[in-house]
Amino acid sequence: MITETVPSALAGERVDRIVAFVLDVSRSVATSVIEAGGVLVDGEPATSGKVRLEEGQVVSVDPDAVEDEQPPGPDPTVTFGVIHVDDDVIVVDKPAGLVVHPGAGNTDGTLVNGLLARFPELAGVGGDPIRPGIVHRLDAGSSGLLVVARTDAAAEGLIEQFADHSATRVYRALVWGHPDAPHGIIDAPIGRSKRDPLKMAVVADGRWARTEYRVLERFDGPAELALLECELETGRTHQIRVHLSSINHPLVGDPVYGQRRPKLGVERPFLHAAQLAFEHPGTGESVRFESPLAADLQQRLDSLRPVVDDD
Repeated sequence: MITETVPSALAGERVDRIVAFVLDVSRSVATSVIEAGGVLVDGEPATSGKVRLEEGQVVSVDPDAVEDEQPPGPDPTVTFGVIHVDDDVIVVDKPAGLVVHPGAGNTDGTLVNGLLARFPELAGVGGDPIRPGIVHRLDAGSSGLLVVARTDAAAEGLIEQFADHSATRVYRALVWGHPDAPHGIIDAPIGRSKRDPLKMAVVADGRWARTEYRVLERFDGPAELALLECELETGRTHQIRVHLSSINHPLVGDPVYGQRRPKLGVERPFLHAAQLAFEHPGTGESVRFESPLAADLQQRLDSLRPVVDDD
């Protein structure tokens, strides 16, 4: 169970909205969790998501409330790319819109279901029957690289690398505006927004987060935009999206942190996991994988007008 005490900033909010934030799911999924009996308010089962809560009330959420009791089954209809596979790891090129693993209100049609169809031996790897082999996150709306462990030993080794930040992840991001410096580091803690606790934000009492960026290309049409390369030193929820928005260069197409700017024809955050590097858990060698920009993002990028330097 995930337990939260309602802060003053959330006083008056509905139960379903709070559950949606706690689990990072849609309001409809949150409703399913409530209907499945997975939410307690002050120790009593919540019977309706419409009830508004007061400061100090305690909300407990069971993230597995609407999951199948049995591990996820194979689903050969789930499509995704595989760019590398060996006895220890699978490196996946995930399309945008594909959820990585089953969760509250989302028990099938995930990457895990598709992986089990191709690699049935993954079942149970890592000790988590619902998320076999999954060692790090990639948001459903993002595309790009994800490494999956094929053995318990590989899972343990990869999890350690992501925890100590020795595994590296590099993203491509299209942002609004032209950053003043061609290279920068955003070192700012991330936690719940004080203005809207259903979002993440840079806050003084948040968890340490660090993002390094480099400007790859600038554009001046149809607006001032820049293509960035972002490297994560930490892996906080929505880190790149929050950090870039905090310096007033939000991602194009971001419906949450985009500062209400036009989507420019991009129907998801313009964010792609382009590079992934780690120490191979089987051989001990340093390995690196790359993924070209997803087709929908590349099409939009090709339509932009680059800035021509005067020199």
